[in-house]
Amino acid sequence: MAEMRLVVAGAGGRMGRTLVKAITESKEFSLVGALEDARSPLIGWDSGTLAGMPENGVKLVGDAAPLVSKADAIIDFTAPVATVAIAALVAKEGKIHIIGTTGLSPADETKIKDAAKRAVIVKSGNMSLGVNLLAALTKRVARTLDLSFDVEILEMHHNQKVDAPSGTALLLGRAAADGRGIELDKQSVKSREGHTGARKSGDIGFAALRGGSVVGEHSVIFAGPAERLELAHKAEDRMIFARGALHATRWARDQKAGLYSMMDVLGLKDF
Repeated sequence: MAEMRLVVAGAGGRMGRTLVKAITESKEFSLVGALEDARSPLIGWDSGTLAGMPENGVKLVGDAAPLVSKADAIIDFTAPVATVAIAALVAKEGKIHIIGTTGLSPADETKIKDAAKRAVIVKSGNMSLGVNLLAALTKRVARTLDLSFDVEILEMHHNQKVDAPSGTALLLGRAAADGRGIELDKQSVKSREGHTGARKSGDIGFAALRGGSVVGEHSVIFAGPAERLELAHKAEDRMIFARGALHATRWARDQKAGLYSMMDVLGLKDF
């Protein structure tokens, strides 16, 4: 089978550089484009050099359209406004879009869902195998335990992360909500300050920590009467997200147009 031709969006960022390295080291994929914000001072730089490898001749550019047209898929860990724009281009070309972007608004989600009518889109708040297995376990535990067990989600990331709660924390929150048959948006508490009163039964709470160079740590706590169950995942290297994204890209090659998640990719949808 021929190599899949990939474009990395946000190729100048930490995750983008990791993706460039992962693609270069793989025998199944080839890097045909590196996209960055047109205002970035990194435009024109060699993506291989930025990733700490020898030059590969793929320069960072600011125009997505020509890159999407010559690629089989684009892997996108950028920002909501960029992701929505890329999704529209991918839909027009009928290509594959792997989305790891977090902080998407309901309006953004609607636009991506619409784009998935004409393209294969795999979107996840976290691409790692471990986190998605954690989400599946969270759903199962939430389904099993009754409301006497309060659910709290704790996450910590590096000091440059701009959104909170993290996309992974929200992924885990949705898994817990699905397990309990409730809507997360209606029963989540994403911040606490001052005199908040007693905790409401059935709510799913979030707490976000930021500091240092932490790649990502997440815990789902089920706190019940006289006992507590904790499920946790610690990411030590961004390469786990890159490998997951490439796994999703490989899987997406054989799918029909639609919006998918890593649960679909890993066969955990009905776990």
